Formats: sequence, C-alpha cells, structure tokens
Amino acid sequence: MTVRRTTLGGRTHEFPTLVELMAKATPLRSGDVLAGCAAESAAERVAAQTVLADLPLATFLDEQVVGYDEDDVTRLVLDTHDAAAFAPVASLTVGEFRDRLLAWAAAGDETSISALAPGLTPEMVAATSKLMRNADLVAVGRRTRVVTGLRSTIGLPGTLASRLQPNHPTDDPVGVTASILDGLLHGSGDAVIGINPATDSPARTVALLDLVDAVISRYGIPTQSCVLAHVTTTLRAMEQGAPVDLVFQSVAGTQEANRGFGVTLDLLAEARAGALALGRGTVGDNVTYFETGQGSALSAGAHLGVGGRPVDQQTLEARAYGVARQFRPLLVNTVVGFIGPEYLYDGKQVLRAGLEDHLCGKLLGLPMGVDVCYTNHAEVDGDDTDSLMLLLGAAGCSFVIAVPGSDDVMLHYQSLSFSDVLTTRSVLGLRAAPEFEAWLARMDLLGDDGRVRELAPDAPAAKALLAAATP
Repeated sequence: MTVRRTTLGGRTHEFPTLVELMAKATPLRSGDVLAGCAAESAAERVAAQTVLADLPLATFLDEQVVGYDEDDVTRLVLDTHDAAAFAPVASLTVGEFRDRLLAWAAAGDETSISALAPGLTPEMVAATSKLMRNADLVAVGRRTRVVTGLRSTIGLPGTLASRLQPNHPTDDPVGVTASILDGLLHGSGDAVIGINPATDSPARTVALLDLVDAVISRYGIPTQSCVLAHVTTTLRAMEQGAPVDLVFQSVAGTQEANRGFGVTLDLLAEARAGALALGRGTVGDNVTYFETGQGSALSAGAHLGVGGRPVDQQTLEARAYGVARQFRPLLVNTVVGFIGPEYLYDGKQVLRAGLEDHLCGKLLGLPMGVDVCYTNHAEVDGDDTDSLMLLLGAAGCSFVIAVPGSDDVMLHYQSLSFSDVLTTRSVLGLRAAPEFEAWLARMDLLGDDGRVRELAPDAPAAKALLAAATP
C-alpha cells in the first residue's frame, strides 16, 4: 500500500489509499459527508488536492478505486483502454493534465481534447475535475466536441438541443399530447421527446410509443421518441413491434449498483442490438439513452471500493459514464439535483456537480446533457438553476431537459421550462439541432431573426400540430 502525504500549515496529511485521496480531494458535498469519506476540513481538502495534482495520470491504470476482480465496470474500463489515444498525455501528472487541457481550450484546440476520449478512464477525468474551478470546467467543456445522431444531430458547435418531457401522473393521452404540443410550439424536442411513464408496463409503454410516433410521423418531425421504461420492458415492446427509437436505462458506476437497477452489461448490449436492428435512424445510428446522477450508488448501498472503503460520489458518477460510452449513446444526462439534498445539499453543490458531470462525460466521449433540476426539499431555487442553465450553455452542453412550466407534475421535482431553453439560446446565440430548426422553419415557427415566434391559436402551424397531437 502506497501512503501519500504532504505537509500543509505545519501539519502532515496522509492518504493511505487512492480511494481516500480521491474522496478527500473532492469539493464538499453532502453525499460524501453521509458516506463518511469527505475531507474533515478545508485544509485537508487542499492537502489532498495538492497530492492529487502530483499523481501521475497513468497511476489509474495500475491502481483501482473499485477492484478489477469483483467489478465488471472496472474490467470494462481497463480492458477497453486505448493506449494509443492515451499516449499524448501518458507522461503527465493529474495537475499537468489539467493545465494541458486548459491550454488547449484557450487555443481553441478541440481536436486534441476530443481525440483523448478512448484513452481516458473515468477516474482520470474525475481526478482532474477535482482540481478545477467552475470557470475551468466551463472552458474545457466548451472545447470538447462530441457529435451523435439518429434523426437529428446532437452536439454540433453553436447548438443546444432539448428533451421535451411531457410527463403526466396517469399517462393520460390528452395530457401527454397537450404537453408535446406546448413544447413543439416553443421549439423544444430536438434531442428527444422523452416520457417517464407513470407505470412500467409493456402495454403502457407501447401505447405511449405509438402516440408519440404518430405525431412525429404525421408531420415528419426530425427527432426521436423514447419512453423511459426499464430496458427489459423496452425489449418486450420491441418484440411486439413497437416503434422504438431509443433504448433507455439508468446506469451507475459499480456492478452492484447496476444490479440494483436490474441491469447487466450483457443486457444493455442485447437491447442496443435490438434497437439497431430496427434501422430507424436517418442521420446516424446512436440508439441508446442513459441517465445517471451523483449519489445513485450510495443510495443503493453499492458505493464501496477497494478494502471496503467508500468511494466518493463524483468518481462513481464518472464511472457510470464509462459504462455508457461502451454502447455509443445518442444522449446521456445527469439528473443533477433529482436524488435529493442528502447527496447535493444546496444550489452551490448542485451547480458544481452539474458542471463536473458535463465535463467528465464529454472528456470520456459522451454526448452529455444535464437535467437542471432539484427536489422541493433541497436548499435550491430558480436562481440557482438559472445560473447552472446559462453556465452549461456557455460550456457547450449537448442538451437540457424541459417540462411545461418547469414543474414536473408526475415526478414531483423542478426542472427547466420550455421558455428557459429559448432564453439560453437567445442569450448565448445558440440554435436548435439543424434538422429540427429546418423543420421549425417549414412549419412557420421561426421569425425572420431565426428565433421561435409566438403564434396565434388559429395560425396554420398551431392548428396543424394540434390536429396531429389529438388522440
């Protein structure tokens, strides 16, 4: 066992394991306090960050935070590591890697940053992000390019896509379609029209898939649908001939946590193969969609690493991205404030976590989005989500999630509204996915300035969409 130490303010700080070093170096969050692995003081955190900065980046190929023999996520990450892609930074320490990323970002060198993805491990990017200020997370995220596609193209420079989330507490077709109409008239839905079903039954899943597909097909909307049922439910829906565009699943950063979600790597591979066989893409073949969130492994009691020590929740979150990238997703998003204040206590922690998650996902090659959200018992409000929303837009976030009026009446949490997406695009000069923007223009939903314009209820476009969305 290698004991790493440093002296700060006349006191020697020791970190006996890599697991402890990573945890102590993490900016404060309530989940790590709950797990008993957080730094006990700001001085200890700075000491850990100092030691971490001098750690060779290649250390993470030889030492694990979750053991290779007992965890298939660790095996997946290490067995698929691309040494050639890693070579340009293989000699650097974590601190030097941070500096190199910032230098490339300042120079606008997107190619050098993005080419690293197959050679980076989740622990490498998590460690690097722990040494960054929020502005650093934005600067590097902005220059990390990941582009995917199915029927719309996600992640192009100067774009911000959105998931239109028309949830309803009883999956009522009229309520769902009213929300779809509202979102489309606000220019939302270019990433996906994605519904969280109130019940995870195959029959309900098929009915919702048919409903959304009918709207998309009738008006040739260049987007994809997704009912966020469990992957096994989606497999059954495909067997019944349902119009499945994207296979969805929540994933986590340890084998045990994924077992708690009822999934294995083999099951995810089977589902992806089934969706690919349907051949529903027009501009690409990315057919999976994953959701993650800091604290998911801890909430399942599946957060322990080498020696039975707790792994910090941000490192485990990055490991979830190591799972997701294996299946070439169209979309990945962190539900950053959804799990609750036990894991991210207040607006400052939520904002920091959202920027970390976005950067780490992008560095690993994922089309990273964020559900800018919070539960009503957290110390978070709309000003906090406004700040995160605009910072993510500046950071080149692939997509965000939007619901009617920013209030999800089925999941009982606060997210962004459709108008928030328009605000972010307007303030930062961003646009919708190009195929979707062209459709908005054909539907007469864009003004001369290229922005979504307000329509009278009897306008032809509004009447046409209303007719398409009527069950």
